[in-house]
Amino acid sequence: MIVPQESINQYIPHRDPFIMIGSLVSATAERFESEFLIKENNVLVEGGRLTESGLLENIAQTCAASFGFLDREEAGEPKIGFIGAMTKVEVYELPPVNSTIRTIVVPLHQLGNIYLVKGESFREGRILLGCEMKIVVTQ
Repeated sequence: MIVPQESINQYIPHRDPFIMIGSLVSATAERFESEFLIKENNVLVEGGRLTESGLLENIAQTCAASFGFLDREEAGEPKIGFIGAMTKVEVYELPPVNSTIRTIVVPLHQLGNIYLVKGESFREGRILLGCEMKIVVTQ
């Protein structure tokens, strides 16, 4: 683990109650990986399970934390980014409360400050959700 949960807000612009990432496990130019323990009081939990929106936001925040870790500005503030588009979203299963998900993001292409990434979330080795996102990072 390269960024523990207690330090994750140094790398993302999000704040409670909307932090959807636990720890950053690894971050290279080729691959990002995070873990996230789903708690019952999470704002994107419904019916005892993290929603599709929660899984998608977890992928986006995995990107934010990884970009922040790899390219941290001297001021120490994380860059702001936003989801430009989501495509190829496939939902297989929603994880229950008190489970830990592992998210893997692979950057596919970059054009200036726009990144195309492929994200997948897993629980106990089973895929939960997969998608492609365009992430726009402000300069």
